[in-house]
Amino acid sequence: MALDSGGKPEAMHNATPISKVPRNQVLLVLRLVAFFATAAATVVMALNKQTKTMVVATIGSTPITATLTAKFQHTPAFVYFVIANGMASLHNLIMIIVEIWGDKFDYKGLRLVMIAILDMMTVASASGGDSAATFMAELGKNGNSHARWNKICDKFGTFCDRGGGAIISSFVGLLLLVIITALSIGRLVKPRPATLSPV
Repeated sequence: MALDSGGKPEAMHNATPISKVPRNQVLLVLRLVAFFATAAATVVMALNKQTKTMVVATIGSTPITATLTAKFQHTPAFVYFVIANGMASLHNLIMIIVEIWGDKFDYKGLRLVMIAILDMMTVASASGGDSAATFMAELGKNGNSHARWNKICDKFGTFCDRGGGAIISSFVGLLLLVIITALSIGRLVKPRPATLSPV
């Protein structure tokens, strides 16, 4: 007669912890993997540099050489890529801390709302950085004959390979961020209370 005395059925009492714990753990693991992916993309692109000496002209039989250096700072798209992925890494790190200890500082349920908003902003920023870097990477690999822009990856192969690896790692992080954002928004939807059928 637990229902008559105001008590809750045992099944309803135990349902919430069982459903919440796995979802929070999955979200925490996804954030951790996304952090490593975006952090790796940031570090690899930020340290991407290649110096090469090549012949630029020939006077008689004497070759004229020049030492050229390819850096990510030379391309604004790559600079934004590093900034966007650095911000995404910092966001994921902070959100991991919030997921672990955030319950102590929650105020009227605003914690989940702010997390969802920040997740969406991070996805927008990271996708912009990835798109810009991908465009410049394709231009560096194939050039543009219509605009008479020459490709550079045939001369700076190591620089392009490292940049391509950073872009791939960043896209993995972006995909995980999209999944994380969907889960964060899903947590805002309150489940309907279970109703008991009359006996």
